Amino acid sequence: MDDDTTSPPPPRPFQLGVTGGIGSGKSTFAAMLHACGAALVDADGIARSVTQPGGAAIPAIRAEFGADYVDGSGALDRARMRSLVFADPGAKQRLEAIIHPLVGKAIAQAVTHAARAGLRLIVLDIPLLTESPRWARQLDAVLVVDCRENTQISRVQARSALAEDAIRAIMATQSSRAARRAAADIVVYNDGLTLADLQANARRIAGLFGL
Repeated sequence: MDDDTTSPPPPRPFQLGVTGGIGSGKSTFAAMLHACGAALVDADGIARSVTQPGGAAIPAIRAEFGADYVDGSGALDRARMRSLVFADPGAKQRLEAIIHPLVGKAIAQAVTHAARAGLRLIVLDIPLLTESPRWARQLDAVLVVDCRENTQISRVQARSALAEDAIRAIMATQSSRAARRAAADIVVYNDGLTLADLQANARRIAGLFGL
């Protein structure tokens, strides 16, 4: 009998969703976990990439919404789509039905790649994690980076020209702090911390996964 040389599949890495409100520092914290040795997947970045010129979502967007929703460069016309979504809540669901499967496929590929590389932890940076029920089926745990609303506003103002009322309007479209914390397996309170403090938190959490 010939020897069976088929190797068993590598163990699946632990999938940790990292989220938080605008200005919370969630992407900074996710990057710190990445620096500790975790794989990192930027779900929002993937969603943006599939709606860029030549992106995988563009043909379906053109077919579903019409050519007016694709700009001259061949990308999603975000301003026009934003106006449509505000006026027609069903439009958001139609758009997500196009984008989410593509994001899911890219994430599955990243998980497979991380497993083959022998990585123990894959961090998924997901801004609207608690706003969508789909993530609960995929993630092993959720980490929420939390801070006071006034801190969110001051941080966003420091990095952009947005007025406070515009920032509060964005915050109103996101889950409340209470809802995010209720969904969390781990909460990192990022208020009054230095970057060194935050890095110490990241190292501590990465250590839980052997990193």
